[in-house]
Parts: sequence; C-alpha cells; structure tokens
Amino acid sequence: MGRGKIEIKRIENATNRQVTFSKRRNGIIKKAKEITVLCDAKVSVVIFANNNGKMYDYHSPSTTVEHILDKYQEISGVKLWDAKHENLKNEIDRVKKENDDMRIELRHLNGEDIASLQYPDLIRLEEALDIGIARINDRKAMYCILVHTQNKQENEMIDGGVRHAPQERDYHYQIPYGYRLQPMQPNLQERM
Repeated sequence: MGRGKIEIKRIENATNRQVTFSKRRNGIIKKAKEITVLCDAKVSVVIFANNNGKMYDYHSPSTTVEHILDKYQEISGVKLWDAKHENLKNEIDRVKKENDDMRIELRHLNGEDIASLQYPDLIRLEEALDIGIARINDRKAMYCILVHTQNKQENEMIDGGVRHAPQERDYHYQIPYGYRLQPMQPNLQERM
C-alpha cells in the first residue's frame, strides 16, 4: 500500500513538526551521503532548526563548507562575500596573528621557549624584563609610601588640634562591635 499525498504546508502541532523535522533532516543527510559515495560528488548540507537554532551539517569527506562556497562563487559568479566582509575577515586574521604573537612573547617573558631566540632577541627580552622589574619596584615603593601615610594618619587622630588619648581613640572604633557583644536571645536566662 502506497503512502497518501500530503499537503505541503507548515505543521501546526509542535510535536508533529519536530518529529517530521528530525525524520526529514536525517533523510536529507542520508541522501547527501549516498550521492557523495555513489557519484563521487562534493556535497555540503547545512540545516538550522527553527525552534532552537541548532545547526546540523554534512559535507563530503574530501571537502569543507568553505570550499563548497568558494566553488559556488567561482562557478555562479555570485559574490557571497562583499568587500566589507573581506575586510572583517582580514581584521580577524590580523587580530588572531597578533594574539598568537603576544602568546609567544608572554611565553618568552616567562622564560619558556627561549632556546630558539637569537642574541638580539634575548637582549630585547632582557630589557623588557628590566623595565617590568623597575615598574614593579616603583609600584611597590608607592604602595609602601601610601600605607605608611595611612598608618601615620591613623596613629595621629586629631580632633580640633587636640590629640586624643589612646583609650578615647579606641572607643570610637569599638562602638559598632559593642552591639555584637549582647546576647542574641536576652530572655534565654529567664527560661532556665
């Protein structure tokens, strides 16, 4: 018994639509694999699910999606990538290369992979490390001065030009902690 013809329109029931999508997607990918093997064709199939945006793809083992798109542009004359996209691609490639160079430089600064460096490169690396150490020492000195100044200001609390006695000065800092010393349940002693 043959199948009945179905009307080709959107399936309203979400469950039925998902089942049909899965079955037909698998069927399309199966046919793409078969034509690749049987006819030695270069095939690429990309399917996006509408409900979750998930991508399903297949391409012949000897090719990639990019290769198929390039071949399509070459044969059809349709330009898929305009100059703007080409510039973006070039910028991405430049940033990737810059990132790779920075990773290599960071490894060198950490003392890794320096066996292949030439003498002038080692001199530049040493100078960069010296500059880094000088900056760290400057930062440490500034931090020490800042901490020393803060400690000095705390030790010389002046209110109206009069220096507080240590007990009076310490009392101001103890006020917030005084609340914590009270029992959490004041009626606990009455229950016993």
